[in-house]
Amino acid sequence: MATRTARGILVAALFCYLAITFLNILTQRLAASGLALALTCLVLVFLLQLVHSSPAMAGARMRTKVLTLAGQGVLSYLPLMWFGVSWGAMAGFFAGSVLLLLPAPWGWTLYGLTTLSLLVPGILDDRSVVDIVYMGQTTALTGLVVYGLSRLTSLVEQLHRARADLARLAVSNEQLRFARDLHDLLGYSLSAITLKNELIHRLIPANPMRAREEVDEVLGISRQALADVRRVASGYREMALGSELTSAESVLAAADVEVSVECDDAVEHLGTATSTVLATVLREGVTNLLRHSKASYCHISARVEDDLVRLRIVNDGLVQGHQVPSPHSGTGLGNLQQRLEGIGGRLTVRRLAGEGGSDVFRLTAQAPVRAAGPHDAGGRAGGFAGEEEPFGPSGIAV
Repeated sequence: MATRTARGILVAALFCYLAITFLNILTQRLAASGLALALTCLVLVFLLQLVHSSPAMAGARMRTKVLTLAGQGVLSYLPLMWFGVSWGAMAGFFAGSVLLLLPAPWGWTLYGLTTLSLLVPGILDDRSVVDIVYMGQTTALTGLVVYGLSRLTSLVEQLHRARADLARLAVSNEQLRFARDLHDLLGYSLSAITLKNELIHRLIPANPMRAREEVDEVLGISRQALADVRRVASGYREMALGSELTSAESVLAAADVEVSVECDDAVEHLGTATSTVLATVLREGVTNLLRHSKASYCHISARVEDDLVRLRIVNDGLVQGHQVPSPHSGTGLGNLQQRLEGIGGRLTVRRLAGEGGSDVFRLTAQAPVRAAGPHDAGGRAGGFAGEEEPFGPSGIAV
């Protein structure tokens, strides 16, 4: 609607200028052939001006612009021989067109020369000084009006397209957020439910009471997964690193992984954004461990030093020859990298030589103790003192 309104205002203004010029010509009481010639020239000028005022014309080749400007120039000055000063307003259209189509230095120079050129017909027609100045001023004003309305119409159309692009981008970003949150939240929960059920299957014949306890935990995880799905639709849910450490310990133990957890008391007082992101890192690290390794032990530590908190997950069981993906190429680690960068943190991964056909995998996440939310803070460049090296081109830290 805004685009059509802007275009309608431009067309109406051009038509009014043409109507005024035609009324001035009528006062000369010309013959029918003269009026037909004037009307034909006015229509041609009107059509050329519509072409020049079109936003698409800005991307045309310079040769095309020069040819159409030359045609408009002829129609602006040649009819002066027949209609005299009554045709003078049409030079204002030409002045506006050179501003629209030519580079600024050339455009403004020709605009000034066009304005001055309309002083000549008044002098030759022995007009008064007031009439001569009026013709020059009218040409200058008409050129500015044509240029201004044309540029305004173009800007309205650009704004309309930009709004549409922003709307599509917002939808795309929301789809990416939804997919990322589902991956980070449900991947862990579904893996935990699977492992717990396998454990329950083994415990039912030998230890029914322990199996019942595990069933209760599965129900709790299932309810949490359902709540996660509901909350993903409205925004990323807040999580506490401390409670996720306890949950991770339980899940790993159920998978027969020897697990040890070290946690500073200060971890309970982390900022909401930091705690949520690090809890997500922990979930993804544990999920990857269960899916992509044959780990027999896992060590998890969360320490606060100065204004930084460091979460580290170390486990064995990474099969030799397996390529550790870069945070920028894999969905899981890539999501974690983006989340940490959003709060000024950093993710590093290292592979250490192990024994028995498997390597040691170490994931470290560092972030400020209290940081703004991921949508409020831009990623901070640079790393932290004393941290591991980031990924090299092969995806493995060196």
